Amino acid sequence: MNKKRLAILSIAIVLGIIIIDQVIKVVVKTNMHLYEHIRVTDWFYIAFTENRGMAFGMQLFKDTPFENIGKMGLTIFRIVAAVFIVYYIRQQIRKAATTGYIVLLSMVLAGDIGNVIDCMFYGQVFSASLPYPSLPATFVPFGEGYDAFMMGRVVDMFYFPLVEWNMPYIPVLSWIPGFPSVGEHCVFFNAIFNFADASISVSMILLILFYRKHIMEIGKKEDAESTPQPTSATD
Repeated sequence: MNKKRLAILSIAIVLGIIIIDQVIKVVVKTNMHLYEHIRVTDWFYIAFTENRGMAFGMQLFKDTPFENIGKMGLTIFRIVAAVFIVYYIRQQIRKAATTGYIVLLSMVLAGDIGNVIDCMFYGQVFSASLPYPSLPATFVPFGEGYDAFMMGRVVDMFYFPLVEWNMPYIPVLSWIPGFPSVGEHCVFFNAIFNFADASISVSMILLILFYRKHIMEIGKKEDAESTPQPTSATD
């Protein structure tokens, strides 16, 4: 694929994922109460949650005086990461990298931007999401939302409790701090995430599985290009 088509494809992927991600988030936020669950199947729920931190509901410095500092720092990091990825994709398109590589890099970028939008603007344009019986969140005039600029909460909704069980007694493991106690209900993969998180995770896994050699070869090529070439005796 030529460079122009690669650039168009990258832009289309980024815009497509961002639009899908934001549409899902807005629909969930304006139609569901915080912590509301909608059962789709036994192993798939729409479960509306919000977090101030990282992907899959993880949070930096949760419930500490440094929570806001961690939130601001993470938002800035995401913005810097997005700028770097844009630059890197542009460089790879100029070098005519493979289509699959550009597609996966674009998915990482789109997922990052999708969550950056939540962090930067949701606190400015939405009222707060609260548990039932409060009404779902609504759009408000810019600047009159539930939190300051860059302090918005990321909306998560996909929940896949693939395997559930009650913990049996296991003598060898029962002494480990934090290990589930006997009879405790356990869930395999209890993270709640959004479309942007999924885009980042899937693309990163595929990059590691299929393009690790490609990344190494690009690095070697850059090293070779930066190494001065010997001149011939006739020069």
